[in-house]
Amino acid sequence: MGNILLTEQHKEIAGKIWEIANRLRGPYRPPQYRLVMLPMIVLRRFDCVLEPTKDAVVKEHERLIAAGRAEEAIPRLLTKIVDPDRNQPLYNVSPFTFARLLGDSENIAPNLVSYINGFSATAHRIFEKFKFGEQIEKLDASNRLFNIVKAMADIDLHPDKIDNIQMGYVFEHLVMRFNEQANEEAGDHFTPREVIRLMTSLIYTGEADVYKPGVYKEVYDPTCGTGGMLSVSEETILRGNQSANLALFGQEYNDESWAICCADMLIKDEETDNIALGDTLGDGKTGDGFAGRQFHYMLANPPFGVEWKDQQKLVAKEHAELGFSGRFGAGLPAINDGSLLFLQHMISKMHPAPAHGGEGSKIAIIFNGSPLFSGDAGSGPSNIRRWIIENDWLDAIVAMPDQLFYNTGIFTYIWLVTNRKAPERRGKVQLIDGTRFFRKMKKSLNNKRNEISDAPGDDQIAELTRLYGNNRDGETATVTIDGQPEARVVSRIFENHEFGFLKVTVERPLRMNFAAAPERIARLDDQSAFAALATSRKRKDAAAAAQEEAEGREEQQAYRDICSTLADKGRYMDRDTFEVDLDRAARRFGRKLPGPIRKAIFAALGERDSQAEICRDGKDRPEADSELRDTENIPLPAYPALPAAFARTINEPVNAAHRGAKLPMFFGPDQPNDDLVATMRGVIDAYMAAEVLPHVPDAWVDYAKTRVGYEIPINRHFYVYKPPRPLAEIETDITALEGEIAGLLKGLVA
Repeated sequence: MGNILLTEQHKEIAGKIWEIANRLRGPYRPPQYRLVMLPMIVLRRFDCVLEPTKDAVVKEHERLIAAGRAEEAIPRLLTKIVDPDRNQPLYNVSPFTFARLLGDSENIAPNLVSYINGFSATAHRIFEKFKFGEQIEKLDASNRLFNIVKAMADIDLHPDKIDNIQMGYVFEHLVMRFNEQANEEAGDHFTPREVIRLMTSLIYTGEADVYKPGVYKEVYDPTCGTGGMLSVSEETILRGNQSANLALFGQEYNDESWAICCADMLIKDEETDNIALGDTLGDGKTGDGFAGRQFHYMLANPPFGVEWKDQQKLVAKEHAELGFSGRFGAGLPAINDGSLLFLQHMISKMHPAPAHGGEGSKIAIIFNGSPLFSGDAGSGPSNIRRWIIENDWLDAIVAMPDQLFYNTGIFTYIWLVTNRKAPERRGKVQLIDGTRFFRKMKKSLNNKRNEISDAPGDDQIAELTRLYGNNRDGETATVTIDGQPEARVVSRIFENHEFGFLKVTVERPLRMNFAAAPERIARLDDQSAFAALATSRKRKDAAAAAQEEAEGREEQQAYRDICSTLADKGRYMDRDTFEVDLDRAARRFGRKLPGPIRKAIFAALGERDSQAEICRDGKDRPEADSELRDTENIPLPAYPALPAAFARTINEPVNAAHRGAKLPMFFGPDQPNDDLVATMRGVIDAYMAAEVLPHVPDAWVDYAKTRVGYEIPINRHFYVYKPPRPLAEIETDITALEGEIAGLLKGLVA
């Protein structure tokens, strides 16, 4: 009930603010309303906080200036006037408040500028990032400024009236509407609050340490937006442990979102320097705002399905030059989706695991489906998954319903990653199917039509959290499918190795027949080496070029003539026999066939023929037919014991980043696979004998091309087959429909 009231209250306030925003129509188009209204909301909230102590602050400021107090001491002294317990400077030394601004309508523009300039340094920087000063002149010139300030003065935004969590809802609602007008992506700014509550409920489940009296923990969001995840995390922990000491850290690249987040932090008297402005991955001007720092808990909803071309240069350089000493040693994802880069970034900020003398860390991050399975074996995404899973960091994945986000209707997933798994969870990954844990919204918001409920009697967040905490394989829940309740398995537990596979390349021998028929000889013109004979590179000397081309055409004709002498031989079923006769014919013409021309003749005069003899190389080995080449994905067995030499190698200090490897191959791209093949040769050969050779006895494995892959096909593990309806039942329905149609037609004719 509390959340329902909260939702209604924030919608009411947001509705009033939207009505005020509509007064901007004319000088501003609806997509531009945000330029005025977002800083105006922050300004009014600051005004409500500071108004009770306004006169005392102004008087004390005048006294301190008159007394010649050191400038650096003034912020601390004025802050104590606002609130003796406050640590972060927040005050305003101008004589103005919203109410007083309205008392001088003629000078409201310069007075408003003076009011903003009177704020403490951090608050003033917030308005600089909003670029609000640029809008004041425009509002005044269009005779809108006074009315907007007057209307905002009637809305009480004091934290006692609307707390920071509720205020987050207001910003979420308004930004969504502003972006809807601009046809932009609201998801770039906000994660729905029920999704954040689910994330925080999951990440702190089983974390007994966070609820110890007086405990100190640091929480970090590398894509913090307006700070929703940080605020809800703080609320979640403090609800269970009021004596916890929490430090919130975040980074945001959007000036406007950063300003809103800092305003929220400032009002809560939290360290605004902990919110960095800039690109977390690095764009050439900004980078990781907390390089070298480690955090206890990390949450994020990074951009997914978004290109990272702007960051590519720096990220690729860090990957190539620093490897695992940097953030991206495991690999780089495809350029069209950089979400796995953020997870690697967060993993780089985990405290050392308890087994290595540290506290360990835990991560919750939202992804779309791409990081689950994108990329072939040996690709960047697959290598990243291997690195995470073999190190036993992937704890659980929760599949969420579709249509949860404002800007996309796709299914999304919460990954839980930690280096301090409980003993019963080690070596395993839990998959939870939460796709049917939702209720339909009464009114959709852009693409958001579903929400995860936390209402009493239908607390789906609590149910998903319980499933995670229970950690049971095969646990069921009653869900609604096609409008009917049905018991379904919603929790599965898998061994880490079950997500891995060996991708082996299976070759088949090349078999070709050869014939010197006119239509095959004509194909020589399509072979690049043959066509190049009549092409000159002497472009500056036309005469020399013409002569060279003429000589080339003569040579081409000589090769045609050589081939033509074999026409009466009919069809060769053995390339070796054909090659002997071809060389004999060339000698009769006084020529020796160059390698490129020999290959061109083979390609033109040859055709694949399953009845022909196998083509062999100079060492009598079968040549592979690229058109018959295939691959097989062989499931990984339980992780084998590592070869002694490899185990010694990864235990060397220089190879510390690879100590988590469960297969005898280093993490990262393009690693040698000799040890892997030697260890897995029996597995590969057994699979070939059972699954491939009975069907194609001449096949073999090119072991040098063997790769390791990892994927997480979560949907497959929860798929339930439903047989089609019986034909008789379908036929009965069709007959009934035909009868209805006939009746309708009869009525029309009558």
